[in-house]
Amino acid sequence: MSKNPDQRRELGAFLRTRRERITPEQVGLPGSLRRRTPGLRREELALLAGISATWYTYLEQGRDIRVSEQVLDALARTLRLDRHERTHLFRLAGRAPVAEVERPAGLGAAVAAVPLMLEPHPAYIIDGTYDVLSHNRAAAELFPCLSATGNRPANFARWVFLDPAARDVLVDWELEARGLLARLRSLAGRHADDPRYTRLIEDLAAGSVEADTWWPRHDVQDQHNGRKRLRRPEGGVTTFSYTAFHLAERPEHTLVVYSEEAEAAT
Repeated sequence: MSKNPDQRRELGAFLRTRRERITPEQVGLPGSLRRRTPGLRREELALLAGISATWYTYLEQGRDIRVSEQVLDALARTLRLDRHERTHLFRLAGRAPVAEVERPAGLGAAVAAVPLMLEPHPAYIIDGTYDVLSHNRAAAELFPCLSATGNRPANFARWVFLDPAARDVLVDWELEARGLLARLRSLAGRHADDPRYTRLIEDLAAGSVEADTWWPRHDVQDQHNGRKRLRRPEGGVTTFSYTAFHLAERPEHTLVVYSEEAEAAT
């Protein structure tokens, strides 16, 4: 188990949110109108997972106790975690390889030039905290947020939650914002000792009611491609497919490339 108190508290909160979303009926237990606890009770979850109720309570309370992979597997199965949530659980419990804390670093000239080579496709490179490290003209036309201001780099997460323009550009803003926050939760779980994530999360929660509401839900996601509907500066809406590529030498640096989807024939 991690000796980091913040990480232990994070683990306890994650377990609690996942326990509260499982109904008794889903696991074959009788429901009751007199229940005061949403989802399963601690002792019910412990029984279903085959562990001590007291021990599980200590785990959810963030106490410094040892937890085996077998117990984590049992909890993941009982809580019906998907593969991203299961990975997140193991990381928080200190049972997955922890990536080295990545410090801010500039890109080499050759890497920074990659988005420029991908014109006319919009492309940019971000780091693990969504700082924008490089982008091309096509991306700047789609996202009015990619240029640094003063000594502070542009940050995609701050733009999505704190810039009103994002709600106009991102046609499906809530879906996109929830997904970004879930991916940020996954990244923060891998870098529990990195203060950059703490500062970013605090900024988002302080400036966005939605981020402050959604963050405690502990949703996690690890998505590398998808589709977005974006409103262009002239007002039209275009659907783009996007794919993310991790840089070999810096896996927390991600190249994101967009391609415009052809309109279906009518």
